[in-house]
Amino acid sequence: MGVEDKEMSFWDHLEELRGTLFRSILAVCLAAVLGFIFKKALFWLIFLPASPDFVVYRLLGWDFSLQMINVEMAAQFFVHLQAAFGAGLIVAFPYVIWEIWRFILPALYSNERKAIGGAFLMATGFFYLGVSVGYFLVLPACVQFFLNYTVSPEVTNSITISSYMSMFTSTVLMVGIAFEFPTVIKALSAAGVLDRGTLRKGRRYAVVAVLVLAAIVTPADPLSMIVVAAPLYLLYEVSILMSPKANGIDK
Repeated sequence: MGVEDKEMSFWDHLEELRGTLFRSILAVCLAAVLGFIFKKALFWLIFLPASPDFVVYRLLGWDFSLQMINVEMAAQFFVHLQAAFGAGLIVAFPYVIWEIWRFILPALYSNERKAIGGAFLMATGFFYLGVSVGYFLVLPACVQFFLNYTVSPEVTNSITISSYMSMFTSTVLMVGIAFEFPTVIKALSAAGVLDRGTLRKGRRYAVVAVLVLAAIVTPADPLSMIVVAAPLYLLYEVSILMSPKANGIDK
């Protein structure tokens, strides 16, 4: 542990963690206020992937019609609440990462701080990359698949605003979080837990882990799963190149 960490008791750490959580939650709540103020712009962005004019559908030649309905009295209010806090998390994510970094900083040796600090800088970029992949690729694939999937021609799909919002939030945010995978590998490599040789030997396990992770963060259709799994595995290969060699030897 670092020098500062030795001077802090367990209760000091607990108090510091409480402060970190409080400030992070407060930042998300403050950012969520913007979602209430700019409601029209927020839902324009949210409903854009549900429109047949969305750029992805035009490029791929997909054609469909989707009209959302509401069947519950308070559903639209709670959808707005969910959307605002989801947007708040996305906007406040860099600050939350900074708070986490500040919390673990005293526990690191000086030579570890620069290396692991680089991983935390990567975290924000990969999160927004994942959010973009979720928004422009995974969500449209899910909408197209589930809207056109029927068990019988006699059954018509009527999509509620609540179900669409649940899919939007889980897909975009979870894909963003899943893209933190290389950040975790980078941090473990910087801490000396992993090296390039170990990561290369673990490729087969990485494939399984990536597929499981993609299955968790996406609905059950194979297309969206592949859309998430492919870049995640590519990022794993990038992580191998970014990891240090074992004892200076490239195995």
